[in-house]
Amino acid sequence: MNLQTLNHLAASSGGTLYLMGLLLLVALTVIVERSWYLFRLMAGGRAVNERVASLPRLRDDLLQKELAAAAQLPHAALLGVVLSHAEVNDRQVLADRLEETIMHEIPKLDRGMWMLDTVVTLAPLLGLFGTIIGMFNAFSGLGAVGAVPTQVTGGVAEALIATATGLMIAMVGMVFLNSLNNRVRLMVHQLETLKQVLINRFARNPEAVPLRPAVAYARAGGE
Repeated sequence: MNLQTLNHLAASSGGTLYLMGLLLLVALTVIVERSWYLFRLMAGGRAVNERVASLPRLRDDLLQKELAAAAQLPHAALLGVVLSHAEVNDRQVLADRLEETIMHEIPKLDRGMWMLDTVVTLAPLLGLFGTIIGMFNAFSGLGAVGAVPTQVTGGVAEALIATATGLMIAMVGMVFLNSLNNRVRLMVHQLETLKQVLINRFARNPEAVPLRPAVAYARAGGE
């Protein structure tokens, strides 16, 4: 199939094949970028979780090293919460702060996924629209002098290429969209796992927190 044939097919569909080519380019861009990004995060995050789980309890110096090693990962934000509020890290306070951090990190994981979702939905509709335009062009030839049925059937066959192209783009996009959504789910599970590991390893008991001078004076009866 040469360029002239492609131009003819695109013209018979009202130019929708050009738009579907643009949709395919957008879909491939999102697929490649998100696949590499999430693959890198999952591999690095898995290693961080394993190392943090093996740390002794309340060893902030070792946790600081893990924070430096995970600087480019969303896991680093959770490690930073533990280190930045070490003096008040009772279980509930630490759990709330880590959960808040996870909520801030989640939008970064599925950034741009809406474009792939839009392509999956729009491509079949655009293909159907191109087929309808092609049908109009095919059947309009029946009124011409000397028109033969083979011209109509040939035009219908060309018009259906738009629908087939839209369905192909949607099917490919759907496979990768589900795969990427699953990777995002696994990444969120990694963050939730790290959250629980940090709570179990680095939460201080409330009674172990040093009293402020005013509180200590009040408990001593003001002596």
